[in-house]
Amino acid sequence: MEKYLGRKIKEKKEFKVDGTFESMYAAQRWLKENGYSYGSSCAMMPTAIMKGDYYSYDLPHKWKNFTAKEKNNVDGVITGDMREGTVFVYLFN
Repeated sequence: MEKYLGRKIKEKKEFKVDGTFESMYAAQRWLKENGYSYGSSCAMMPTAIMKGDYYSYDLPHKWKNFTAKEKNNVDGVITGDMREGTVFVYLFN
């Protein structure tokens, strides 16, 4: 089974859309359409994903401010080249 950040991946989605930030926007749309929300992006770090309303979980906005326990409790992450490249969504078991 594939892992990311030491966690087993339940689902992996890849988004590659031409245009500045378009891959990131496509990933965010897919997440919203599937009942997920996310924190703020931070350069070169993952963005946390939670099922439902992210802000109801009382989590930091940016990955760099997460504790190890908080990182272990997220439902997934968005990562990749948010500006011009491929973006990946990893949903964890």
